[in-house]
Formats: sequence, structure tokens, C-alpha cells
Amino acid sequence: MTEPGEGGAAADIDDLSYEAARDALVAVVDELERGGATLEQSLALWERGEALATRCETWLTDARARLDHASGERAATRAES
Repeated sequence: MTEPGEGGAAADIDDLSYEAARDALVAVVDELERGGATLEQSLALWERGEALATRCETWLTDARARLDHASGERAATRAES
């Protein structure tokens, strides 16, 4: 696990696919639910989980925009016909 303050953690998350970010988020949640981590470890996991959730949300927002754009193009093509 990445320790707080280590560089590159956010960049690593920014490079993840939706599926990889989702799977990593599930792993973080599982680890937090198991308990046994120190407070500092739990905080680091929580922060990583928040960053992973944001990454997933970004992917989903972008996917929705692409679908909306494609739907708009299809509707415009039909209207021109």
C-alpha cells in the first residue's frame, strides 16, 4: 500500500481504467471492513478510496457524455433525413 505523502499515488490512480479503479476500490473497502489497521493506515486507505471513487465517477461521467453526444448526433441525422 502507498504511504501518505508518497509521490505518484494520485498519478497512478489517474492512469487506471474504470474496471481497475473499481476493483481497487473494492479491495480498499474490504481492507477497511476487516479492521485491524492502525489509525494512520485507515486514514491512508480512506483517502485512497476517495481518490478511487472519484476516478470511477470521472469515468462514468465521461461515458455518459459520450453516450449523450452519440445520441445527439443520431437524432440530428434523423432530423436531416
